[in-house]
Amino acid sequence: MQRYEFKVIPAPRRGEKAREAKTTEDRFALAMSSLMNSLGREGWDYIRADTLPCDERSGLTGTKTTFQTVLVFRRAMPEDPPVGLTAFTPRPEVVRPEVVRPEASRAEAPRLGAATDAPSGPSPALGPAAD
Repeated sequence: MQRYEFKVIPAPRRGEKAREAKTTEDRFALAMSSLMNSLGREGWDYIRADTLPCDERSGLTGTKTTFQTVLVFRRAMPEDPPVGLTAFTPRPEVVRPEVVRPEASRAEAPRLGAATDAPSGPSPALGPAAD
């Protein structure tokens, strides 16, 4: 069974300027073909373009839905995957070494209690004290 890895990238929003590309459509087509040829040289095959909803924040508490166009590419993975992480292997659990702390830092911190003596005099934030 053939396995694939996928790459999804945002579609270009602007065309590329070139002497042979006179119209907006020509410039956009040039941008798309440049992108596809660049990824094709790396072994990626173009699959399709998708337009998907994306919720974005709007103001302090609101959201709005916009649509993003993405390009989907794939390339075949080798039959024997390389040793290490691949797109299809779960990430191994990270083993954290135990931190060795000096003896002085193992002492307990002093407990703090409630304040019992109120400061004398008026509070600067509240003004003079009422008697």
